[in-house]
Amino acid sequence: MPPSLTLTERSRLARIAVDRTRRSLVARALRSPVLKWRYGAPTVDELLIVPQELRTADPSFAGELAQGQLGLGGAVASIGDGSIFDVAPPSEVWSRSLHGFGWLRNLSAAGSDEDREMARDAILTWIERYPPRAGGVAWQPDVVGRRLQSWLANVPFVFEGIDSSTYDRIADSLGLQLVQLATRWRDAPDGYPRLEALIGLLTGSLCIAGRDNNVLEFERAIVGEIQAQVLADGGHICRNTNLVIELLLDLLPLQTCFTARDRKFHPELSAAIARLLRFLRYMRLGDGSLTRFNGMGATPFDSLATLLAYDPAPESNLASAPNSGYARLASGDMIMVVDVGTPPSLEHAGTACAGALSFELSIGDEAVFVNAGSPGPSDQDWLATSRSTASHNTLCLNTSSSSKLLRNKMLNRLVRASPIRYPNKVAVELNKERDGAILKCTHDGYVRKFSLTHKRELFMARDGSRVTGEDIIGAGTGSVRFARDLPYAIHFHLDNDIICRHDSDPAAAILELRNGEMWRFTARGTTLSIEDSINFADLAGPTRSSQIVLRGASFGETRVNWALEPA
Repeated sequence: MPPSLTLTERSRLARIAVDRTRRSLVARALRSPVLKWRYGAPTVDELLIVPQELRTADPSFAGELAQGQLGLGGAVASIGDGSIFDVAPPSEVWSRSLHGFGWLRNLSAAGSDEDREMARDAILTWIERYPPRAGGVAWQPDVVGRRLQSWLANVPFVFEGIDSSTYDRIADSLGLQLVQLATRWRDAPDGYPRLEALIGLLTGSLCIAGRDNNVLEFERAIVGEIQAQVLADGGHICRNTNLVIELLLDLLPLQTCFTARDRKFHPELSAAIARLLRFLRYMRLGDGSLTRFNGMGATPFDSLATLLAYDPAPESNLASAPNSGYARLASGDMIMVVDVGTPPSLEHAGTACAGALSFELSIGDEAVFVNAGSPGPSDQDWLATSRSTASHNTLCLNTSSSSKLLRNKMLNRLVRASPIRYPNKVAVELNKERDGAILKCTHDGYVRKFSLTHKRELFMARDGSRVTGEDIIGAGTGSVRFARDLPYAIHFHLDNDIICRHDSDPAAAILELRNGEMWRFTARGTTLSIEDSINFADLAGPTRSSQIVLRGASFGETRVNWALEPA
């Protein structure tokens, strides 16, 4: 085991490895001829229904592909006049996207006969080149699950005017993939990849004739994973709101498949959908964007609008999100969401960030203070930086992050990412008072290095006209006096549309919103500066932005007070 892991973490990692081995052994046994028959013959006589495709399509993709350019997963590959499967994948994300066939919806949206022919050629080439024995990315369980959903959702487009021989080849491949996935879904990594595999499996079982005998088994498996992954407040166990979006984009079409087959959708799954939708609304700012915590990047507004249109109870608001580790203050036109959670367990912490006690804030329909967010697939070189404390609206002590990034081969293999650990404890208390609401929270992420805690008190006026904060650097236990002063920086990253300039008072800055409103940010007991920042979550890629930074030095306990109010 890597020496950087604690004894508890080594034990956790060992349990993950043992569980993966056990699952793999079960999957191998099910692939044997003795047991494989349970999942039916790898042939398809009839397709009963077609699942919905809720993900947004881009018709321009077809033109780019016709010109020999294939853009997937944030990377573009030149395919020339050859097959898309002749290209050396520029990244694993690109390869997974290629074999998942989610891009079929783009050809379907373009809708021409040439686009249909490209789609068929790609599917037939894939069938010829990638039998199950080929293994690799193409047959990873979550990729198979995504491919099943994509092929089935685009059946009307691909099968229009098709000859019987081509129909049989594609349909029988669907049956073969379904049987293979039925035996291998347990090999999928923990978290969303396992759900992705199972949802594809259950979708295929409902859409393809003769598979009803397996529906109950796969439905039970999905319910078990949903119970483990979707928290009581509707957040996902990994704390990444983007996974909530992806999961809903899969679960809602699955629900319609049950309706189309006149089958009852499991009440646990219906309840999970309702919780997930409420959580999405809880995490929205006034401009409609989702807060950029723990791996959330640019808000996919098209997908979000589609999902919220399915919300059966939009007036039913989530009061709090203690399970997911977020707190929300909302008064008048002001909304603030705060990260008051600890990192998830190792297998779910691959996108978690060192943003303890960070917040985002909007006024009216404008985002004001936002975290730097997570970069897109084409800008993953920035990922470690984006996960650091300095990229969040919170206090950074001695240029160190409040969490530690764990890097080692075994973790990367099991988690497909680098998880974080610390803080171990975050305490939070929210009180409603006559003149407003006050949130008190503390984390111990800096205790291991400096024997110091960060305490933050946030107050929002009842009418949303003012917000104040106090950041306290205090002793973990007893009192602390350093031999030298310890520098701190409290970051307030600004949305790209906010204009920020110095006030005549050096302890103040003026913020100008798009609508012309002026707000004044003041701080006492510290040095205020306006500095460059980077918005990693911009749709155009990392873009230059600005931030207010409060800097000083702590010799032990230090208090910094700041406020935002109309100018």
